[in-house]
Parts: sequence; C-alpha cells; structure tokens
Amino acid sequence: MARAKKAAIIAVANQKGGVAKTTSVASIGAALAELGRRVLLVDLDPQASLTFSLGIDPDAVEVSVNEIVLGQAEVEEALLEAGEGIDLLPATIDLAGAEAQVLTRPGREFILQSALADARADYDVILLDCSPSLGVLTLAALTAATGLIVPMQAEMLSHRGVGQLLDTVKDVKKLLNKKLKVIGILPTMYDGRSNHSREVLEDLGTRYQLPVLSPPIPRTVRFAEAPAAGRSILETARSSKGAAAYREVTEEILAAL
Repeated sequence: MARAKKAAIIAVANQKGGVAKTTSVASIGAALAELGRRVLLVDLDPQASLTFSLGIDPDAVEVSVNEIVLGQAEVEEALLEAGEGIDLLPATIDLAGAEAQVLTRPGREFILQSALADARADYDVILLDCSPSLGVLTLAALTAATGLIVPMQAEMLSHRGVGQLLDTVKDVKKLLNKKLKVIGILPTMYDGRSNHSREVLEDLGTRYQLPVLSPPIPRTVRFAEAPAAGRSILETARSSKGAAAYREVTEEILAAL
C-alpha cells in the first residue's frame, strides 16, 4: 500500500503583534479548504485569538494545545471541527503556563514536531498560528515546520521585528531544522493610496532577499467583521478584495510547497 503523503507544516510567525497573523491563518486555511485540501489549524497563542475568531469559546474548551505540548493528551483528543475540511487544535489561557513548564525539558524544541507526527498523514496542510513572541512555543513551531510565512504590516516600523525573526530562523535552520523554508513575506494592511505603503512594499524584496507573496492584503473593515461572525472573510465577505487577495496568495503558497 502506498504511504500517505505527509502534510506540509507551515508556521505563520512574527513576534510583532497586530500584523494580521491570525487573520492570515484563518483566511489561508479557508482558501485551502475551498481548493479541496484537508487542513489543520493549530492555535499556539495563549490569547486564543484564532480559536475565538473561528467561533469557539476558549473558556469552554476542555482539551487544548496546552495538554498536547505537556504530553497529557493526544492530538485527536483536542481536535475540533472549524469548518468544512478544516480542523482546529484550540488554545486556552493555560498555554501561557505551558511555556514555563516545558522550558527546562530536554528536547523542548521538538515537542510540536513529535506531537504532530502522526497527524501529518491525515491532512494536506497544517498551519501553525504562532504567538507574538520568540519564546519556546514559537521555536518549537519553527522546528516542526517545513515552511514559514511572515506576515508584515506594510509600515516601516514593522521591519525590525522581521529582521529579528529571520535571525532566529537562521539559527533554527543551522541547529534544529535544516528543512525549514521561508515561503515568503506576506504584506498585510496595505493601503495602495499611501505612498508610504507603496515604498515599504517596493523595499521588501531587496531588503530581505526573500519572496514577497502577492497581492498584498488590503486594509479593510471586512477583516474586523469576520471574527465576530466566527468565520473567515472568505465566508463572511466572499467577493471582497480581502478574500480575493487571500485566495491568490494561497495559490502562490501551494505552488511553493
């Protein structure tokens, strides 16, 4: 019998908050599901923004990523359905304490890689929504991932965080995960009418010598409305510019895998 193809594991990370990281995970996940892919979303942020934005109350979650990284539960015990073709490993505030608990464990960088090993046969793509920090869980995500997407607000002040993250990625590739590939930087909250946004976009490719995913994700109130409905923008505003942009970006991501 042919062996099942293992899922691509894509970390979506930037230690700077407010860059549409969670929005990107939910939207890319929905676009992948539209294309018939089996998708697993993993919420690695104690704030549980992804869990909440998909219509799930974190306070009502009984088994979460917290128990998985602590070795107290298996992935299948925590899985929740978050849409057609989309499963979620939810987060709760308890995850904030998990980081301190695993800090002294040997091989802590590999906890996610080990936890997701069996699940990779059940999905086409696993998306990791990292917390806005470079802590143990983000390091574990980079160690488990085969690819990395870096959402970056199209503003000059966002550059500093990207540079720090890419320095960490170099260390991870050298010491922990030689297979990690930077799929690209994803410009978000882009305002094409702003000279500043256009200048930042033009600067990205040459500054980091990395692919810049396109089109840039536009700034729109539709993104704020989607979490209130517990759905991604691809469901709440299917024909919007934001939904269209994420569909195009997702095609580009698939081509890079």
